[in-house]
Amino acid sequence: MDHSSLANTQGAVGLARLLVIVEGNNDIEFLRRISLTLHDHDRGLPNLAEMELQSELVFVPFGGSNLPTWTYRFASLGKPEFFLLDHEVPPETEQRQKLVEAINARPRCRAVLTTKRSLENYLHPEVIRQVASIEVEFGDFEPVGMLVAKALYENGPNDRPWELLSRRSQNRLTSRAKRWLNTQVAAQMTADLIAERDPAAEIANWLTTIGQLAHSV
Repeated sequence: MDHSSLANTQGAVGLARLLVIVEGNNDIEFLRRISLTLHDHDRGLPNLAEMELQSELVFVPFGGSNLPTWTYRFASLGKPEFFLLDHEVPPETEQRQKLVEAINARPRCRAVLTTKRSLENYLHPEVIRQVASIEVEFGDFEPVGMLVAKALYENGPNDRPWELLSRRSQNRLTSRAKRWLNTQVAAQMTADLIAERDPAAEIANWLTTIGQLAHSV
């Protein structure tokens, strides 16, 4: 996060009742859209985009790195905090689990680790097919952004195989695909498709916890 973004975030933090701390802007886009869909299906679940507009919460993206430094960054404010962290893959998973336990030991703070690798893994391949006419199958721990970027690239008029692209080009296309997944694809997810991809109702549980923390002030 650059200095100007951090300053803006700090200003919003001072007004908000709850801090929702996530890894990046893609996570924010996902949560805004998925919470709206689930709220329309079940009014008992909060609409995070509406809560954000009402200054009931502020999203804080920490950039996915230096997580330990964020564990207590806002502790002096005494505000409730909700951390949502990607599961990733070992050994990073174990490191994140320790941080989750440390955060959960703080009063009015809750941290959860997704059971899937990242939020993109909660999206449904059928929606990707409908939106972009590409066939992509993936499990809970595959790099969805990269798989979709590769499929989108190969679906276009390109002479050079994906495997021959530079790492920088692959990363750039993957970042673009992640943005697309967490905005356009996430917006097309239905409550039924969310339930199919998330049978344990993890996302609903995150939303319920956020709602409870927001009203714990």
